[in-house]
Order: sequence, then C-alpha cells, then structure tokens
Amino acid sequence: MPELLTPLSANRAAGGWQHRFAHRSAVLDCDMKFAVYLPPQATAHHKVPVLYWLSGLTCTEENFIQKAGAQRMAAQLGLAIVCPDTSPRGDDVANDPGYDLGQGAGFYLNATQAPWAAHYRMHDYVVHELPALVEAELPILPVRGIAGHSMGGHGALTLALRNPGRYQSISAFAPICHPSATPWGQKAFRAYLGDHPDAWREWDASLLLAQARDPVPTLVDQGDADEFLARELQPEALENAARSAGYPLTLRRHAGYDHSYYFIASLIDEHLQHHARALIK
Repeated sequence: MPELLTPLSANRAAGGWQHRFAHRSAVLDCDMKFAVYLPPQATAHHKVPVLYWLSGLTCTEENFIQKAGAQRMAAQLGLAIVCPDTSPRGDDVANDPGYDLGQGAGFYLNATQAPWAAHYRMHDYVVHELPALVEAELPILPVRGIAGHSMGGHGALTLALRNPGRYQSISAFAPICHPSATPWGQKAFRAYLGDHPDAWREWDASLLLAQARDPVPTLVDQGDADEFLARELQPEALENAARSAGYPLTLRRHAGYDHSYYFIASLIDEHLQHHARALIK
C-alpha cells in the first residue's frame, strides 16, 4: 500500500475491497482515519469515479461501511466510496461533553473560534486534503459526487454549494437543512464560528442554495417518522430555497421511515444510481 497511508483493515466485499486507512492530516493537525470501498473495476491500470460519504453526529468512518450495504451496488456501477471520519480526533484535540459538539461533531466547517480553530477545519480536509491524497495514492479519478446523512447531509449540501464545479452530483438522507434556525446548528455555529449570525450564513444549506448559480443534480430523502424532523432538519426550508432559485432538487418524503440506518439501507441503491448517472459516462 502507498507509504502515505497506513492500512488498518482490508475485507473482500462484492468482488472489490473495503479498506480502512490512517494518515497524518496537516490540515487538521492530527492523525485521521478513513474508509474507502474500491470496486472490482478499480485496478492499477483503471481509475474509477468516487462518491464521498459524510456521516452524522457521533459516527466514525465505520458506520456507513458496516450498516448501509452500499458495496454491492457500488461494485455493479464501478464507483468508489470514500468515508472520512466526522471530526478531528486525539488527546490534544478540543472536545465537549455533549454528543453534538466536539469530537464526532465537526459539522464539516472551518472553525474560527478558540479552542476549535486549531483543529476543526473539516471543510478543507474533505474538500481539498483528503481528495488530493486518495486521488494520488489510489485508483480514483477526480470525478466526484458527495452524499451524507443528518449532519453529514448538511455537510454534503454545503460543501458542494460552496465549491461550484467540484462535485458533479449531490445527495442526502435526512440532512440538517437550515442549521442557522435549529438547536443542533445554532450550538455548533456559536461554538465554532462565534455569536454573530452573519458568520453562519455561509454554512447554511438553505441560504446557500437560494443563491446557487451552479445547478447540480441533487436528491434528498426524508422519512416522515424521523424524530428530528420538525425541530432539527427543516427540509421545507431547502425545498423553498430550491423553488425560488430554480435549482434541480428532488426532495422525497417517505412514510414510516425514521432517522436510522434502516432508512439509509432501504434507499442507498437509488442514491448510488443517482450519482452514477452524473459520474459514469
């Protein structure tokens, strides 16, 4: 394996390989782990497009690869999947007793406030450092989609909207759509970005989408039995912003589904096919 990556595990899956690696992140100033599924089409002589998956609060790089059941369809499509951790980690990295702030809750932004600013630059890590690493060291093309769940859905939407042209497809399960107006988002934004709401606007998917000028095919699925729906997720804000901007958003609501990985596993094949239509020519 490449010298910049320390192999942690490798498992045969659906004809390809499910890997986990560790590496030193200069952007986050700590050691990081990530998972990558390489489909059977990925070889030393053939690179494949990639989907970046961003997980939600309390998760690591392992939740999606163990629970979503994505490997079989990714293998059929010839699509790699890269899953970063949800925050910087380590004894020297700032943390908080709450599950919704600190380690496990990086919110995919660049913190500006102490003590978080020293390590919490997940936007730059996911958008720049990690892709440069995997595209240089693994058989992965710079042809990218991005997806995520809950906090990771917020991350997928905001990272794509903030970086026009970098991602060719977007999807999300139960994303935090309007974090400036929700308890989870307000707590994270106040800690990481400061008290002034103007600093929050550039990290709010609904506010960014209302001004978007780079239409990217976007699929969002939301369960109507999700316990966080009304208080934390607010998909109607994203839907209204897309309507006013003429943005190509497909937002589907599903009866009886909650916030769990059962929901993700039920629809992940459709999300992978959504990305493949944009990424695989």
